[in-house]
Amino acid sequence: MSDGASLEYRRAAFVRAVATLNPGYFALVMSTGIVSVGMRNHNLLTLSTALLWISIMGYIVLVLLTIWRAIAFPAELMADFTDPRRGFGFFTFVASSDVLGNRLGLSGFHGPAFALLAVGSLAWLVLGYIVPWTALLGRAERPVLASANGTWFIWVVASESVAVLAAGLEPTIHIGRRELALLAVFSWSVGVFLYAAAGIFVGARLLIYPLAPVDLNPPYWVAMGATAITVLAGARIVEMADAPIVIATRGLIAGLAVVFWAFGTWLIPVLIAAGWWRHVTNHVPLQYDATLWSIVFPLGMYGVASYYLGQADHLPIVTAIGQSELWLALAAWLATFAAMLRHLLRTLIIDPINVSREAIDRSA
Repeated sequence: MSDGASLEYRRAAFVRAVATLNPGYFALVMSTGIVSVGMRNHNLLTLSTALLWISIMGYIVLVLLTIWRAIAFPAELMADFTDPRRGFGFFTFVASSDVLGNRLGLSGFHGPAFALLAVGSLAWLVLGYIVPWTALLGRAERPVLASANGTWFIWVVASESVAVLAAGLEPTIHIGRRELALLAVFSWSVGVFLYAAAGIFVGARLLIYPLAPVDLNPPYWVAMGATAITVLAGARIVEMADAPIVIATRGLIAGLAVVFWAFGTWLIPVLIAAGWWRHVTNHVPLQYDATLWSIVFPLGMYGVASYYLGQADHLPIVTAIGQSELWLALAAWLATFAAMLRHLLRTLIIDPINVSREAIDRSA
């Protein structure tokens, strides 16, 4: 094959990748950002900074690709908005903005952090009404419940991520602290109710409809990640200054944070067993997919949340659990990042022709 034809195949593969970009790919930024926070808690500043830069670059690239997709492939983008299996993935943009903002705030870059808080909060409010309508209420097909999956918990993660960033930035300003406190408690409270709703819908889907091994995919780990970020948000709110809204809710939030941590911890063996049933018992191949970042983020968030909860409530054993578990999160990040690079090289550069044929065969 000539170099010109090979280049043309690579261009076509890249364009196809943009057209079919998973809306949940911002979980890459979420995962990298939260592992960066964890490594900073371990005082591994060089590694943490490197992960921060990867997170920044990933965020910029994904924003540009999403804009390109919206302009060049609006039909494909709208198809994701109207698909209850993929639509909630758009909330990863909210969470990635807030997680990145939180990490920048820890390094003293408060201006960019506030800008990302504004972006994340606005996107959370807008998507919080658009996605449920387009993906659930606006669909003619019924029952929608059959399409419920782990990605529905990303709405919870997005809500709690706003609370984490608002609470983290509150000590850095003198004017507007009460407003940030209100935003933190408001979004945390909404997230708690959303977790209950998502849990009911996803639980009903698992009980009512048949569950094939391929259906039990990585986003189900977000059920644990959502508890973890609820814990982190609660721990950060408990540490906030005595704004009226914080005084009124501090005891409730502190207690519920411990409850969510306990439930999230209980979920981990369940999710591991589900993965064993999927890949070992039923031989579903373990290969790279964008949804694998939905495992890395919960692992990293659980470690960071445990660390902050232990610090806030003076629970050294919880702090120790979080510090130890962060090494597992780092290992998962390294493995997934390496698999992603290999996948992108093979798909876009080395062998785009055969990859295209495999994609056609799978769709057929």
